[in-house]
Amino acid sequence: MRHGKKFNHLGRTASHRKAMLSNMASSLILHKRINTTVAKAKALRTYIEPLLTKSKEDTTHNRRIVFSYLQNKEAVTELFRTVAPKISSRNGGYARIIKTGFRLGDAADTALIELVDFNELYTSKDSVKKTTRRSRRTTTKKVDQVVDKAPLENEETQNDDDSSEGKEVQ
Repeated sequence: MRHGKKFNHLGRTASHRKAMLSNMASSLILHKRINTTVAKAKALRTYIEPLLTKSKEDTTHNRRIVFSYLQNKEAVTELFRTVAPKISSRNGGYARIIKTGFRLGDAADTALIELVDFNELYTSKDSVKKTTRRSRRTTTKKVDQVVDKAPLENEETQNDDDSSEGKEVQ
């Protein structure tokens, strides 16, 4: 029977597991992404999602509840000042787990866990691509127009130069 097997104990005692998840959650909030094993990343995601939901409403009560989980003043301050405003429009799903392969030492399945709204790579690339495509199209059209006009002006100047050279010779 599988009674009582819903929670992954991660091979640790309750106090060790609580301390580890608290430290990992603080690191995730401060650094926005961390590398760990897949099992720890999944446990961390279930640990941190309710804390991020509580941080949307900045009250003294919510700060104290979050502090009881994190035990890190800098992480609580960062959570309520910078993270909460960015995730205020999102309803859950604040963390993303990306599998990164296997660790060489013990062949453990590793993963990268990150806060979704703080990934600058996905957001900045899209906006840069759109602006460069638009600017390239407009600049190429302008260059073509200038190139079409340029030979006409050069022919006139060459005719003037030829006539001036002829005058100097005479």
